[in-house]
Amino acid sequence: MTGSNERADTQQPPLPSSALLWLLASFGILVMPQVDRLPLWLVASCAVLAGWRWLAQSSRVRLPGRAARLAVIITLVAAYVATVKESFSVDTAASFFVLAVSLKWLECRSTRDYYVLFFILVYLGGVNFLFRQEIYWALVNFVALAGLLIGLQLLNAPDLPHGVASGWRRLGGLMFKTLPIVVLLFIFFPRMAPLWSVPLVSSEARSGISETMKPGDISNLAKNDERAFRVTFGGETPAHRDRYWRGLILDYLDGETWRQSSSDGFRRPGRVANDGGVGELQSDEYEVLLEPTDQRWAFALAESRVASRNVVEESEDLFRFRRPADTTVRYRLAFEQETQASSPQLSVEERQRYLQLPDAGNPRARELAASFKERLNDAGMVETLLSRFRDQPYYYTLRPPRMAEDGIDTLLFDVRRGFCAHYAGATTFVLRAAGVPARVVVGYQGGEPVANNDYLIVRQYDAHAWVEVWLDGQGWVRLDPTAAIAPSRIESGLRDAVAEEGSFLEDNWASPERYSDIKVVRWFSHQLDRINYNWQRWVVGYQGESQMDLLSRLPGSFGLKELGYISAGIVGVGLLIAALFSALRLKQLERKDDFGRLIVAWHRLCNRTGVPVRAGDTPIDLASKLASAAPEVSDTARLFAQGVNSHYYKAGAEGGSVELARLRRLLATMKKQLRHSRSNRNRS
Repeated sequence: MTGSNERADTQQPPLPSSALLWLLASFGILVMPQVDRLPLWLVASCAVLAGWRWLAQSSRVRLPGRAARLAVIITLVAAYVATVKESFSVDTAASFFVLAVSLKWLECRSTRDYYVLFFILVYLGGVNFLFRQEIYWALVNFVALAGLLIGLQLLNAPDLPHGVASGWRRLGGLMFKTLPIVVLLFIFFPRMAPLWSVPLVSSEARSGISETMKPGDISNLAKNDERAFRVTFGGETPAHRDRYWRGLILDYLDGETWRQSSSDGFRRPGRVANDGGVGELQSDEYEVLLEPTDQRWAFALAESRVASRNVVEESEDLFRFRRPADTTVRYRLAFEQETQASSPQLSVEERQRYLQLPDAGNPRARELAASFKERLNDAGMVETLLSRFRDQPYYYTLRPPRMAEDGIDTLLFDVRRGFCAHYAGATTFVLRAAGVPARVVVGYQGGEPVANNDYLIVRQYDAHAWVEVWLDGQGWVRLDPTAAIAPSRIESGLRDAVAEEGSFLEDNWASPERYSDIKVVRWFSHQLDRINYNWQRWVVGYQGESQMDLLSRLPGSFGLKELGYISAGIVGVGLLIAALFSALRLKQLERKDDFGRLIVAWHRLCNRTGVPVRAGDTPIDLASKLASAAPEVSDTARLFAQGVNSHYYKAGAEGGSVELARLRRLLATMKKQLRHSRSNRNRS
């Protein structure tokens, strides 16, 4: 069957090159949003197979036959299986879909294949939104869809003069007409939760903090300018030094790696509701728009409480989602009201947990802790250690030296140069060795105000580690050695802290943040982010709760049933308006088009003569039927039909007043011939 189809395809005229070029260009644009997550060999395969099809169009190469095509398919599928191994997710399924689309180019021979590829590429544009939801990627998908529609027009009318320009005009008019209906349906169409949720478990590496911390991990994040999250405050924005965004606690030291002593355990797969929190922010609330992390933790300031249903508070003042955040998530928190709390207590098990240390290693740090313990109480040890960092020549740097063995001793007594993770780990080690419960807290510190302080952007280079120490009668108290060594890091941010050594984003020369000290660059970057932020909040984040909150401000009671009625009404009214507009447009064209009026008069003549005009009848068909019914007009009808064809269908024909006058004379002649024929029949 495949062989017969291929032979039939070769007998058809070749695809128009202009239409194929638009289809290829749209494919390239649609693959762009997924390039950074696709294997390099798959991206190269897409380029090679699409290029192969274009070279075949110009007869430089031939499309492969059945055997060669089968060999290519087996080779690429084997490479895919070897890449994916045993993991399967939405991410890997989307990658296989891209591979299948690229293989389809090898059998794109006929108009039917073109249509199949057209619809597949439209679907690929929808798949892109699973991974890229920013406004600029939405525009990229829109451009690709427009290119597909232009190619479809060129496929059906390849010889139309100024085909591309007329195609764009037609497409713009169609968009102008349908945009109001699209907006109304976006607002009112019921947004129900799916019957099931498929997690976007992805093999794509996510930037951000992890559940372990080695001395150099966070300094690597300091070279990354990607967004971690954005924050909008309902009231006054906290000062930079107070913006400690707690994420997770690392309480177990394994060699030189800090990790959590207990994991989150098994969680049922599913998607996180991404529209947590509706309505105006209260003065004590703040809203976080978190970028995908594939982790459960949510970032929050100290002394916060839950204010949206998609996040929960767990022990130790940490906040968690019920599922990993595999897409952009919006959640809301509020500051705790000040209450008179009882004196906190630490259980024996908790004290052992926060005093854990390896059995050996870093002897000089242990000796320092022992000297503290002999002469100071817990609070005194904390203050003495901070004074040591403050008064002695310790340096905050993004270029720390290697500290292979007994790294804490090397940091504290030899090199005295490190990043926040180095100092937080060393401080926790010394305090625990001195018998003071302590733990490492990992999160972010700071945030850059944007759009007249409307919201904050917290980036990956704001990643930070600090210490919380237990003091009797006070509970857990924040202790940040970085604030003692490099106060500018806490007061104004990483750029100022490392300004002297010039290491801020030194390896990321294309980052706008590297040049944000230039006002024009900073303004332009902030405006782009502001547009994308509002797109994420009000368009991508327009889900069930947001929709019901918006509609609750309108008069009347709205539920899913009412929204269904409204949506059906919008579609019905839209179709009615389109039908009325088309009918009115047709009447206007008939009144304005002299040739159109002439054809209508001919159709009336045919109907009066006993020749009904049916849809699909060509002028030649009507002339033949009219000649059979009234032989006396056969020659005149044939000439009239040829003139109509010449006007409407013959390329390059000139339809001026001379041709119009000729057709009118022919129509008048047919009428006279019919009258004479009837008169002769009546006399006889």
